Order: sequence, then C-alpha cells, then structure tokens
Amino acid sequence: MDENTQNCRQSSSSRFTHVNNLDDGCLMHIFSFLSPIPDRYNTALVCHRWLFLACHPRLWLRVDRAVKGATESGVFPSIEEAVAAARPGDTILIGAGGFHFASNIQINKPLCLIGGGDVPDDTTLVCSRGSESALEFLSTCKLANLTVTAELGCCLLHRSGRLIIEDCNLQCESNPLDYLSYAIITTAGGCDAALPSAAQKHGDSVSVSQTRIKGGAKAVLTSGTLALQRVRVIYSPTSILFWFDVVHQL
Repeated sequence: MDENTQNCRQSSSSRFTHVNNLDDGCLMHIFSFLSPIPDRYNTALVCHRWLFLACHPRLWLRVDRAVKGATESGVFPSIEEAVAAARPGDTILIGAGGFHFASNIQINKPLCLIGGGDVPDDTTLVCSRGSESALEFLSTCKLANLTVTAELGCCLLHRSGRLIIEDCNLQCESNPLDYLSYAIITTAGGCDAALPSAAQKHGDSVSVSQTRIKGGAKAVLTSGTLALQRVRVIYSPTSILFWFDVVHQL
C-alpha cells in the first residue's frame, strides 16, 4: 500500500466518530427518537452506559413493585403514582413479573403505558372486583405489551380521546354476572356532563391490533356515538387475535 493511499484512508476514517464518543446528552437525545418498544428497550441491552441512558427518567418513567417510596428518580412502586407524576407525552414502562394492581386509575393526559416483559403475559394489571375498570381514559393514550384482567367490571373504560391498544391481552372473568363484564367500554361521544365540552369532540376512537380478548359478555360495549368497524380476526392453536376500530359512524 503506498503512502498516499494510507493517508487517504486515515483521513477518511477520521471524519467518522464512533457513537460511543458522543456525550451522554447527545446519546440520550438520539434515544428519544426511538420507539419505546422495541427499539429503545433494545438499546438498554447493549452495555451498562446505554442501559443507564435508555432507562433515564427523561425518556420514560418506570413502575417497579420492589421499590419502596420515592427512593429513585423516575421509578415508582405503583402505576397510580407513576401516572400522577407523569407529564403529558411521557412513556411509563411497567416492570415485568408478578401482578400490578390497577383499579379505577383515571388517565387525563396523553401517556403511553408499556409492559416491560418479552410478551404481554409477563406484565399483568389486575382490577379488583369492586372497581368499575382497571384504567379509565380521558385523553389520547397508548397501551402496549400488557395483560389486563378484570374480576367483574371492564378492563378498559374509554371516555374520550384516541386510545391505541397494541399487542395486549384483555381478560374478563366468566361468571353469573357476565353481562357486566366487557374487555372495553366506551362512552365517547355521549352526553357525559362530567366531561368538559372540549373533551366531547369527534377526535375520539379506539384502535385495537394483535390483541387477545377472553371472557366477558362482549369485546366492546359502546354507549356513545362510536361503533365497531373493520373487524379482523386471526385464529391460532393457542389464541385468537383481534384487529378492529371503534370510530364515529359517517
């Protein structure tokens, strides 16, 4: 190799900087553009530094049942506390393993709730028998990679906003009061005096994809102006996966 060729290659390589040479602020800014699951989640597996940055409270909040009180910034022992502390647009990563209790948790700001396991069954939200729902949505939100079970009421209560449900399991118990149990109940578009007029706009919808629904009287109960549309079902030996939208009728 002659000297000119070697100098050319050295000059070319010097124009490129290894990603790990970037400071923490730059790397975290780059991570913020990644989708929480699976891209940002996968970055945490690269090395200890990327784990720290990818799980930083600036990028998402975490729910860890083993945490006692506010001992670590951005980490909370319950979903209710994480929702209360979250800012609009935040992502909450719910730790895998065991059960997280979720009863009548009202979400009135745009949030994304994601299960931290490899599959939805790894992260389970349990709604107690005396509760109307596990989660109640009054704003645009997204749920992904979670299992939600309800002993009597509904798994998810949608009041307003756009609710996106991806790769989840929704399960209601089958019992003599089966007619009270639904995976999803939406009242959007109805005349609900409890909601501000701004929340009763026609930006309401529910979108469900690659989600298992078991038990209950029906998958969806609507009492407002939304209606079930574009239903698609895929049957497999182990489960039934649903795709559908609940939107305003034209």
